[in-house]
Amino acid sequence: MSRTQQATRRQFLQSVAAVGAASVLCPAPGRAFGYESPNERPVFATIGLRNQGWAITSKSFRFADFAALADVDANVLGENVGKVEKAQGKAPEAYKDYRKILDRKDIDAVMIATPDHWHTKIAVEAMYAGKDVYCEKPLTLTIDEGKLIEKVVKETGRVFQVGTMQRTESGERFLQAIALVKAGRIGTVKKVTCGINGMEASPVIPVAPVPEGLDWDFWLGPAPKVAYRALPELRVGYGGGVPLFSNAHYSFRNWHEYSGGKLTDWGAHHVDIACWALGATDTGPSKVTPLDYSLPVEYKDGHPVVDDRYNAATRFNIRVEMPENVEMIITSEGDNGILFEGTEGRFFVNRGKITGKPVEDLRDKPLPEGAIEEIYGGKVSANHTANFIEAMKSRKQPISDVWSHNRMLEICHLSNIAMRLGRELKWDPKTREIVGDAQANTFLAREYRKGFEINM
Repeated sequence: MSRTQQATRRQFLQSVAAVGAASVLCPAPGRAFGYESPNERPVFATIGLRNQGWAITSKSFRFADFAALADVDANVLGENVGKVEKAQGKAPEAYKDYRKILDRKDIDAVMIATPDHWHTKIAVEAMYAGKDVYCEKPLTLTIDEGKLIEKVVKETGRVFQVGTMQRTESGERFLQAIALVKAGRIGTVKKVTCGINGMEASPVIPVAPVPEGLDWDFWLGPAPKVAYRALPELRVGYGGGVPLFSNAHYSFRNWHEYSGGKLTDWGAHHVDIACWALGATDTGPSKVTPLDYSLPVEYKDGHPVVDDRYNAATRFNIRVEMPENVEMIITSEGDNGILFEGTEGRFFVNRGKITGKPVEDLRDKPLPEGAIEEIYGGKVSANHTANFIEAMKSRKQPISDVWSHNRMLEICHLSNIAMRLGRELKWDPKTREIVGDAQANTFLAREYRKGFEINM
């Protein structure tokens, strides 16, 4: 790209559009709304490439050029450099250290798909480096990290998209569900159940040699220093080719040191849609009560007493008291999806279906024209990345903004804290603190390992 082309593209991205990105004309094939010239394609980099890292990168080739990739696993990095080169005809630069990407002035935005315990540090440093950010869900490991990200987004003016793509994709089923609730098709909402599945406990996982090419210390980053653990059996299917049981790779989701189990993995999707439908994206619950649950290891004062097995909850039923006397149930039982129940009906929605009498009634009584667009805030984008790039142009926050994400994710974090401590928690959504429980409030933040603090 010539210097003139670079200047044109950068001027374009930095300009503030007179109207919202979602209201402009439908784009030419392969471009986001408002992007009509190849010179306007933004330059991206992806940090963290396994599984979702590749998924969000490959979905973005139509809209952006990838100049760099970063991963602490040399094998994953090399494989993805080859795939990106094949897709776009030019190899991206490869880095183990993501900070080299943030130092580059030619990169407009970063996509972050590392394990959860890295999200906040990289996202904050990227914004201070002048980058817009697309970060996979769940955005944070703690509630206070969410507050920090909100502060930095406001301070820097960067555009920040969270990867809760159900807000954009899945055939607009979730948007239709929200529109049904908003249109009063089930009357007054009384209960919403979020089915997010459970997980299996692990056997004892022994210390094992670190796989060749993986920088284990850098993978741990802000988390406590521990030995790498793995069993030889390999995972198959999505996320396959790595140890089925380990404290890294795909299994990081099952450890509180790096993630929040199913509560933040799938809860970040379905609790998000539930809160959006309830109009609770700028507030929170008053109480979170663990009705029944199973933890795979013994806990003392909220901390696991062993470090050789998964420690996130395997089974749970949690009651959340939401505004307007709505009861939310988050459960590992039943079908994965969301059941909305009101005074005049009920319906169920997930990524593959939306069913129930209110849905059937749409044949004779469709939703008002423009109801979906009103929910979304304009024409629904081609995909979640397109919405992000449109927001980069307009300098308005995208459909999955950090404020609504953090509010709903607080419910998921509180659910985990309640189970770890074995008691109900009262929550003040104004101060964003747990009421009358000093011990529980210590779980709202975490200490970063020395040498991996956030550079602000």
